[in-house]
Amino acid sequence: MSTGPRYTLHARQEADISIWQELLVGFELVQLRLSSTFYGLGVPHGHGEAVVLIPGFLGTDTYLGDLFSWLRSIGYRSYFSGIGWNAECPNLLIRKRLNETIKRAYASTGQKVHLVGHSLGGIIARSVAGQRPDMIASVTTLGSPFRGPVAHATVLKASDAIRNRILREQAGRVLPGCYTEDCTCEFVASLKNEFPAKVAQTAVYTKGDGIVDWRFCVTGDPAIDCEVTGTHVGLVFNPAVYRVIAQRLSMHAPHRPMNGRESTRMNVNHINA
Repeated sequence: MSTGPRYTLHARQEADISIWQELLVGFELVQLRLSSTFYGLGVPHGHGEAVVLIPGFLGTDTYLGDLFSWLRSIGYRSYFSGIGWNAECPNLLIRKRLNETIKRAYASTGQKVHLVGHSLGGIIARSVAGQRPDMIASVTTLGSPFRGPVAHATVLKASDAIRNRILREQAGRVLPGCYTEDCTCEFVASLKNEFPAKVAQTAVYTKGDGIVDWRFCVTGDPAIDCEVTGTHVGLVFNPAVYRVIAQRLSMHAPHRPMNGRESTRMNVNHINA
């Protein structure tokens, strides 16, 4: 199983992208409801494996409801992260809440847990995998800039506001560099280390991303990176993304070797909606 390089996290930077294209997210939601994929047709099904979903920056578990229900409909035991509003120190979110959800999923199924994270949620998922590789089967990131916080100016301003609130409200409980790539907490340290070889990884990205620079959402390994067409926000409603998730989860399920046809499908690293 391949493993990505140890990344030097790129410094925070404003991305030259148009946020207005994110208004097209509604079309992706309509496409999803009209697709056969949403009804579990034409995709491999699970056998009760646990999948924990992690929301993105400023998001809660609620907006992942369609993905949560769909995973259950195709045979997986899906779990919301339980982290609440993703506008807190990621290190605290992992230690206080997310780890408990993962432990519960692991104990309930008796198998390693799959993590699917959107945007910042995917970065959190990669950090967790680095910290607890013996409990994590795979990590799937959806538009997650794990190689550095390169995003639209509006997102960076919102991030500054959240960082200031964290430093004010969590004084004495977080490090001075909290919510930056310079922090020395376990969350950031895990991202700087080599991704664990025993954990499978998938990085889904879209060149139509209006929130973060897609080039920082990929590993550079075509066996890991998977391009879809759509928006950043819409990655959680995109039928092409759902197909990728179903295929990758099946590919990395324990005791279930891929057949030849599935293996051929996974060699395609661009999937249209």
